[in-house]
Amino acid sequence: MNHLFNRRVITLVAVVSLVIMCVPPEDQGAATETDSSTLDSLRNVRCPRLMSSAAEYYRNQDWPATVRIYGDLIDLGCDESHPQFSPPEEIYLYWAIAYEYLAKYDSAEFVLLKGLQKLPDNVDLRKRLAYSYKKQGEKDKEIVEYERLMDMAPDDASILTDLADLYSEDERYDDQIYVLRKLVALEPDNEIAQGELAVAYEKSGKDPLEFIRERFIKNPENVSYGIDYAERLLNAERPEEAIDVIKQVISVDNTSRLAYRKLADTYSSIDALENASKAYEELFKLDPRDFRVAIKISDLNIELKDFGKALRWAEKAIQVSGSNGESLGQKGKVFYKAFQNCRGTSLTDDDRIVASLASKYFQEAESNNYKRYSSSRQWLSDNEVLFTKANWFMLDPKVKRQGYLTPTGDCYRWVTEKLNKEANW
Repeated sequence: MNHLFNRRVITLVAVVSLVIMCVPPEDQGAATETDSSTLDSLRNVRCPRLMSSAAEYYRNQDWPATVRIYGDLIDLGCDESHPQFSPPEEIYLYWAIAYEYLAKYDSAEFVLLKGLQKLPDNVDLRKRLAYSYKKQGEKDKEIVEYERLMDMAPDDASILTDLADLYSEDERYDDQIYVLRKLVALEPDNEIAQGELAVAYEKSGKDPLEFIRERFIKNPENVSYGIDYAERLLNAERPEEAIDVIKQVISVDNTSRLAYRKLADTYSSIDALENASKAYEELFKLDPRDFRVAIKISDLNIELKDFGKALRWAEKAIQVSGSNGESLGQKGKVFYKAFQNCRGTSLTDDDRIVASLASKYFQEAESNNYKRYSSSRQWLSDNEVLFTKANWFMLDPKVKRQGYLTPTGDCYRWVTEKLNKEANW
């Protein structure tokens, strides 16, 4: 009896199971469509509101709230489903910046990397990522990002500038040269980049002269490039070429005092003193108030032993400077050098007259607080080369009646200044 009952139960369970298996499942597609529609409706309402709130928190510098709202936007999927309300490039950028204001640069990095997965070509996000690496002290990663940026935006001068600076800090001068050359090609008038490129060449051990020559050839109107090229040639002991370059500069700008001064100095360096004097004379025409240029011309003509011209320029210096000590001392120097040049084994009256004129102007210079020639004045006195009462006593009476003396010999014929008789003679 029990056995029969058990068989009937088993049969009933089998039938029920078969019936259940044959019942069709609920419509899952319809449920999914309903959920999606609901979510879309929610996003239509929430995404604009969240973006508005994020902007408001950002303006008010409420950085924790800004971070939270931008996170909600991403969690809700606003960046993908409603980019017209919630542009992903804005969300990830300002989300990262908010983290930066909180000094959470690792979080900013996380956000930016997430954004770049969706927007791999976004320059602003990658710039921000490089900045986050900078703040975290990860220079190698920062450089990698700038290298990517250089490829992404080859005409962005700021990227090239920043990358060149990073290479310089890392002493990667060959790479810096490569980037700076691209920058100079992009901005030919960028003088800062030009200068940094020259420095990078030097630090890399390469001769920058060829680059500097090319720069001047491409920009012949740029006086500073020409002067720089000339200086480099001088440093390379090629003064004749430097002179040619400076002359080109002057042909472009004949008012360049720097060019004339450099030309004069270059002529002086190769002992072309007459040309140096002429160059300084042109410089003086440009600035006739510069008495030191007049003194320089006087010095050059002392070396040329053209004492007459040297004296005229010393007198011009006195006139321009208002009889200051330096200019008065220069006039004394002309007489002193002429005396040393013309004197023989035995002193003549002419020698003593010129020596006394030198001493006179040295004393006037000292009275004007210029003591550079004090030792020369003392030498003249100690060595008894000055014209004295005893020398006056020996003169012809006709000469004495004049009350003054001037040299008469050929070596001093350029001297027209009188040495007046002193009261005790």
